[in-house]
Amino acid sequence: MIDHGFSTFATARTAAPAAVLTATLGLAAASWGIAVWQMDGMDMGVATRLGSFVSFIAVWAVMMAAMMLPSVLPVILVLIRFGGSAHAAGFIVGYLVAWGGFSVAATLVHWALLEAALVSPMMESASVPLSAAVLAVAGLFQFTPLKHACLVRCRSPWGAVLNPSSATIAMREGFRHGAFCVGCCWVLMALLFVAGVMNLLWIAVIAAYVIAEKWAPGAKWFSRAVGALLCLAAIVVFGVGAS
Repeated sequence: MIDHGFSTFATARTAAPAAVLTATLGLAAASWGIAVWQMDGMDMGVATRLGSFVSFIAVWAVMMAAMMLPSVLPVILVLIRFGGSAHAAGFIVGYLVAWGGFSVAATLVHWALLEAALVSPMMESASVPLSAAVLAVAGLFQFTPLKHACLVRCRSPWGAVLNPSSATIAMREGFRHGAFCVGCCWVLMALLFVAGVMNLLWIAVIAAYVIAEKWAPGAKWFSRAVGALLCLAAIVVFGVGAS
């Protein structure tokens, strides 16, 4: 009886972290599935069909979950090991809340650009100066101390691990970590306004870049190299548009 009870307890302890990890992967996969489904339904009347401010927020929130959850999986694995599954689950909630806040801000910008006819109904830039400016700002931001400071904090899970693992504190740490990731990556998300907010290829490329920047060795130099390429792209886009 004692052995059976111990075995059940051990199985439960093993299953809980696995459930959190599976749920996270499932949420990321579902977000990608919804993004692809949204992409398949796009047409020139998309701005009208989305219909409301809340719908725009939902589009951005789904994209952010799809793009950012895979990049935070290493942190979640560390939290499951050192803080437990409840801590990891709370962290994920806080992390997504931070990106939800970004989605609201992105929607405000998106709405304003649509109203000003600076993006097309297909949600891509209709202005050469806008495209060049976004590329230039994205490139220059890669060289700033703010970018580096946020990237360092975004790469490290230890602040969340070392704090007590109550649900409230776990969510707070998830939000804090997410805020640093927003600070690190917000300008990369702005690139979606250049090639199309619902351009699946760009979404996948930016998501892959975010993962590489956060976890590859030599991230600082990698980030600056991409910054230089973005600045060069801005010059080319502006030059071609002016000719």
